[in-house]
Amino acid sequence: MNFTYVHTNLNVRDLDVSIRFYEEALGLQVERRKQSSDGSFELAFLADGRSGCQIELTWLKDHPQPYDLGENEHHICFRTDDYDAAHSKHAAMGCICYENTAMGLYFISDPDGYWIEIVPVR
Repeated sequence: MNFTYVHTNLNVRDLDVSIRFYEEALGLQVERRKQSSDGSFELAFLADGRSGCQIELTWLKDHPQPYDLGENEHHICFRTDDYDAAHSKHAAMGCICYENTAMGLYFISDPDGYWIEIVPVR
């Protein structure tokens, strides 16, 4: 069973300001953007063009105040080449904290309560 790091999600108050910061400070570039059909959120995926890893910036319309980083509003995502074995292992460990079978993914929680998304190779 192998896992591959995919992206890190960060919620932001102003998506365009954040994009400009990551472009300037780290040389990251927007690979794609996605807006929800109801306008409630917008995503921007930024990458360095070399590693394959991304930062997903998320702007939520109904959250204009600064984020309390203790809200656990971010996650790390890993891709596995053996989803069923990974799921069985994590179930046996008792660390699955959320599952969305319709989307084909689940989350595990580490000892400190940080969530880690697990997705299959697609």
